[in-house]
Amino acid sequence: MVDLDGFSHIYLIYEFHKASSFKLSVRPFMDNKEHGVFATRAPSRPNPVGISIVKIISVNKNRIKITGADVLNGTPLLDIKPYIEQFDKIELSKSGWMTASSKDVEMAKSDNRFINK
Repeated sequence: MVDLDGFSHIYLIYEFHKASSFKLSVRPFMDNKEHGVFATRAPSRPNPVGISIVKIISVNKNRIKITGADVLNGTPLLDIKPYIEQFDKIELSKSGWMTASSKDVEMAKSDNRFINK
């Protein structure tokens, strides 16, 4: 993990390995209305790849301690990329149908609607 210790955040790119088959319309987490899959972060997609931005706590050789991951234990990690504010920060953005507050999101727990049973 050479040179990652200078970054505060990284992107995790991973496979939704427990997602059910994809649908073009889904009822996403934090909403009860169906939306087009590409307007959601739902794992049930044609190409089951996810992305999360997480905070780096520490880097020690080939181990990165992070916080803020929203993945299941055992999720296959495909890649790591550094978050670079000059490239990645969006000052004025909109969140479409998502109306939950930051506190609501922080307190929410998965309801497992996208996991194969």
